[in-house]
Amino acid sequence: MTKATNQTEPLKIAIVGDVHDQWEAADEQALQHLGVDLVLFVGDFGNESIEIVRQIAAINIPKAVILGNHDCWYTASPWGRAKAPYDRSKENRVQQQLDLLGETHVGFAKLDLPQFQLSIVGSRPFSWGGGEWKNKDFYRDRYQVKNFAESTTRIVAAAQATAYDTVIMIGHNGPTGLGDLPEDMCGRDWQPLGGDHGDPDFTDAIEKIRMMGKSIPLVTFGHMHHRLRHRKDRVRTIINESPEGTIYLNSACVPRIKHTDNDSYRSFSLVHLQHHQVTQASLIWVDQTFKVISEEIIF
Repeated sequence: MTKATNQTEPLKIAIVGDVHDQWEAADEQALQHLGVDLVLFVGDFGNESIEIVRQIAAINIPKAVILGNHDCWYTASPWGRAKAPYDRSKENRVQQQLDLLGETHVGFAKLDLPQFQLSIVGSRPFSWGGGEWKNKDFYRDRYQVKNFAESTTRIVAAAQATAYDTVIMIGHNGPTGLGDLPEDMCGRDWQPLGGDHGDPDFTDAIEKIRMMGKSIPLVTFGHMHHRLRHRKDRVRTIINESPEGTIYLNSACVPRIKHTDNDSYRSFSLVHLQHHQVTQASLIWVDQTFKVISEEIIF
């Protein structure tokens, strides 16, 4: 196995939170202007939005992607299948998305990036979040995974196969253990209020991957929108540092594009990595000239 060498050059990573049909050609131009080395997408491109995923797949910047619950909206559940606006006997839009993304989709998988001497590992794709095992037939039929324990095993196996000992982990939803208040990173902000809505298999996988001797400088995800449903005087907690030095970042800034009469503004999370450690994390907005007009340094 190739061991990670010392990453001396700083690495600039953009994280794109839940897209929800808000992706335009100007977004890739913004990423190019920002000079990012790597882009991480945490899913929810739209309700099985093939054209958005096609655009993401064509981005000419190193990237890793994990698909979210909206990316299997008409496939994963009986109620979703009943609402499908297309003929599911003739079209498999989940598979179409996966085919477009190829190896850049890291759900239950890994992507080695030799140019950065690190690997990306994805947690369970298409996650709805929470402590109940949802969409049993979907996961059984597509991944032969029947419960959280088997899901953890799949994630850990992907990490075991990485070429590098420095691993960035991405999920659609975050792991459990980041708080159970409605305002916490994965806290329930709907009735009944409170409770940890993180993914338990993600948490167990992180622990097991650490025990393998892998270093995890960054865990990033979306799903739990920054804007809270039950109160408007604050937003969700979006960053956390573990005792092991891992930075947890919720990047679900929704809506991520705002249009006014005179301008358009788009949001990204930016993370700087040096010597395989996060040195800075920020939330930024850029205008239509791709100038950074707002930067909130959160770490």
